[in-house]
Amino acid sequence: MADYLVIKLPPEPEGAAQWIVVDSNGGRRSDVRTGSLEEAAELARESAVIGMVPGHDVVTTTVDLPIKAGARLRAAVPYALEDNLASDVEDLHFALGSHTPSGLLRVAIVADELMEAWISQLHAAGIYPSRLVPDYHGVQSVPNSISLVATGDDVMLNDGNELECCIEGMQPSDALALAGVLEHESGDDEEDDEETEDTARHLVAWCDEEAADRYSLDFNALRNELDSVDVNVMPEGALPRLAATLATGAGINLLQGPYGKKTELAAVFRPWRVAASLLLGVFVLGLVAKGVDYVQLSRQQQALQAQYTALYQTLRPGDSRVPADPIGAADSVLRQLVGNNRAPTQVFLPSLMQLADALDANADANVQAVSYRAGVIDVRLTAPNVATLDRIQKAVSESGRFTASIQDTNNTDGRVSSRIQIRETGA
Repeated sequence: MADYLVIKLPPEPEGAAQWIVVDSNGGRRSDVRTGSLEEAAELARESAVIGMVPGHDVVTTTVDLPIKAGARLRAAVPYALEDNLASDVEDLHFALGSHTPSGLLRVAIVADELMEAWISQLHAAGIYPSRLVPDYHGVQSVPNSISLVATGDDVMLNDGNELECCIEGMQPSDALALAGVLEHESGDDEEDDEETEDTARHLVAWCDEEAADRYSLDFNALRNELDSVDVNVMPEGALPRLAATLATGAGINLLQGPYGKKTELAAVFRPWRVAASLLLGVFVLGLVAKGVDYVQLSRQQQALQAQYTALYQTLRPGDSRVPADPIGAADSVLRQLVGNNRAPTQVFLPSLMQLADALDANADANVQAVSYRAGVIDVRLTAPNVATLDRIQKAVSESGRFTASIQDTNNTDGRVSSRIQIRETGA
């Protein structure tokens, strides 16, 4: 069962607001509190918010249109009611409600200026309501009865059928007469008399303590006009009763059209702010991890390219160029040396890599030629002395996988020429 924080906005921006928490069945979950909207915002974090705006600023009427729903209906409503309005429809906001039992569409009309003021007032306090409803839509609708709520200078009416209104500065009897509920003239038409007799006219009134005292004589007079008059006092004011009705889903939500999109989205996504922040954090961490992987792979690629460049220069001793694609160049030379048989490359390539590492540690040695046959690699090279050759031999053999042996040596022009034979250990 969902809880709703119902906030009654003050008629004036500098006035105090009232609020109460009720559940979706209309049950009270808190006492009525009065204060600033900033104070109410503390509870707004825990419950969905219904904003209750002054009813005398909102007109509720009905319209009969053949269009039942959709954007065409929303566009047609202002012009269907244009002749009955004193203001330009361009300056008004039209919120659509449900259809009445007779098929008429309920419409709430309010000035755009007021809508913007109410929404700005709430947003400035950090409150994002899911619904914004006129206060008199909280008057309970009871079939065959007139429901009346009198609070302050406002008299709110609901005739249980199509009439919903708020009249300011009138006594209940005058408000009922203005709304067409009371008939002061008996009339001679028999059909009207029969209709009056068939229509039960019962009044259930709810008043705050001040209004109950002020209108006591008027209610007594109404007992002569209506079939019954039941007056109830609201010790805590009208808010608890109106809020209980609104929490059950009654009333027309003014947050529609241009006002619905932003505010409704804000209300939907506000509870997900923490989850969205965590998701964003995970996304950023993922990007950082990808960046670290990219740097590591780039370094590995550079090391591999340097290794294959050394291998290529070992295979082509006379070629000092650095190929653009050392891996492809080395593979090409390997294919020329060992053909398409992949088995020899399992010996040939690792042995050359071992030789390349040994030559890196003895840079003063130069490879003259490399040949491969039947699992044996012959390397012809020159070195400044026999000790260098010995170090190369030992470096190749240290891996344990290969055995290197010096086959012959010759002194030529102050350098030692030699042939080293490399094969797999045990082969």
